[in-house]
Amino acid sequence: MFKALNHFWRILATGFCFTCFGLGGVFLTLFIFPLQKLFIKGQSKQKQIARKTVHYTFKFFIGLMAFTGVFSFDLARARQLSKMNGKLVLANHPSLIDVVVLISIIPNADCVVKAHLFSNPFLRGVVKNTGYISNADPEGLLTDCQASLAAGNNLIIFPEGTRTKPEQAIKFQRGAANIAMRCLSENSLSANSQSEKSSGISTVLIRVKPTTLTKSEPWYKVPEFKARFSAELIENSLTPPSFDDSNVSKQVRLYNQELETFFVDALANK
Repeated sequence: MFKALNHFWRILATGFCFTCFGLGGVFLTLFIFPLQKLFIKGQSKQKQIARKTVHYTFKFFIGLMAFTGVFSFDLARARQLSKMNGKLVLANHPSLIDVVVLISIIPNADCVVKAHLFSNPFLRGVVKNTGYISNADPEGLLTDCQASLAAGNNLIIFPEGTRTKPEQAIKFQRGAANIAMRCLSENSLSANSQSEKSSGISTVLIRVKPTTLTKSEPWYKVPEFKARFSAELIENSLTPPSFDDSNVSKQVRLYNQELETFFVDALANK
């Protein structure tokens, strides 16, 4: 009986948490962000403050999910992310809340988001005011990513491109490898102080057990037992090789394979 009641409670709590998440996005858009713009001058500063606001909002959301019993979180091994600057943060993508958890850890997080979020009624105000980068324009994407890293932001990218289903093997798209090779290599040619901020890649291994909030899985399909979300920062250079313009495609493909193999092997070592 207790087991059944606990499962039912977690279904209700999950619905409650995601309702708060959606309404929170609307509240930030209608009240908080406009108020910030009244007192903060300069678009760059406005975006910086908006990102920090989202960081604390997501931190509250993660705390709410833990308090209501939807998830338990083990994030101690990823806390070092909060002290980094100008890092390209690459993570696997098993669940819907991966980016929310990472942003809740990283105060100066930027991220590449799908273009459709800019028309989502609950999140479009958030992604516009924070200046998160749309993946709609490949050429503009590279420019925006380079500028974000050079500014000292920690740029979150999921090389899978979307959530991978539990029964599927991890398969990386080439976008993350392309961004790493082009942006980090180009930034390394800049002034020493800027290069120092923008020269690294940090990898984060995310595990969710039992699996939940996966791709094509409705939010109310709550597992029998409370899921445990863990994130682990792996300090590994994985520095992209220098490239020449005549052979970029091959080098991106090879580097993408290297990244994919690294994640597959790391996740297999439990």
